[in-house]
Amino acid sequence: IATNLRRSTGIIVDTFEYLEPKSFKEINDGLCLPDYPTPPLYCIGPLIVNTTVDGDGVPQCIKWLDSQPSKSVVFLCFGSLGSFSVQQLKEIAVGLERSGQRFLWIVRNPPLENQSLNIDTKIDPDLKSLLPPGFLERTKEKGLVVKSWAPQLAVLNHDSVGGFVTHCGWNSVLESVCAGVPMLAWPLYAEQRLNRVLIVEEMKIALPMVESETGFVSSTEVEKRVKELMGSKEGDSVRERTLAMKHAAKVATSEGGSTRIALAKLVESWKQK
Repeated sequence: IATNLRRSTGIIVDTFEYLEPKSFKEINDGLCLPDYPTPPLYCIGPLIVNTTVDGDGVPQCIKWLDSQPSKSVVFLCFGSLGSFSVQQLKEIAVGLERSGQRFLWIVRNPPLENQSLNIDTKIDPDLKSLLPPGFLERTKEKGLVVKSWAPQLAVLNHDSVGGFVTHCGWNSVLESVCAGVPMLAWPLYAEQRLNRVLIVEEMKIALPMVESETGFVSSTEVEKRVKELMGSKEGDSVRERTLAMKHAAKVATSEGGSTRIALAKLVESWKQK
């Protein structure tokens, strides 16, 4: 795919210049295709659909967040396909409980045997069998575990949410940036490991979750990193950086911003065809 990009009439990317200035400059300078002309690059993101949750259909998790202090809750969500083994779920639970942090955790069923992703989302998980005995009762004052799904965009934009443990899917990264919520990066598959490098090392809007060689994360690591994200100098640093990116995203999508300009150029190129 990458080698065929040179044959395109343009490259459309769901990002904005300020978020990835190095990549934007290197592509525009022709460094990626030194022997060929580089097609125009159109950064037309972040493409976020603004939604509201109100009325009689307000999910339980939003009502619960309404009762929590500002920026006090860490939100754990790993995408529509992300899931963990029972052993890993128990380690996460132990780490969260020991951290003492308020949390909202979306739990899915473990993947079926011989599968790495959870493709069966029809059956709600049995939380009592998946999590440590007594966990739900012991943490009910500080935490909420939700089965399978929550309105992620609405959760991230809630005032009570102060951190996001994410699988590093690009849509989730952009939603977190636009909400100004710092991330704890825990990639699971596909391009997510590359995204972790970008958001941790280059953009500096996330802290890394450190895995073992087998990909397993211990309860000690969960506890350490959640505490770090929610209450340390390192966590404060990525929070400040993420808030700066939130502001930059608003500027980019405002009248005269880089995203608006790129989108106008893209539309104009179509008109000329």
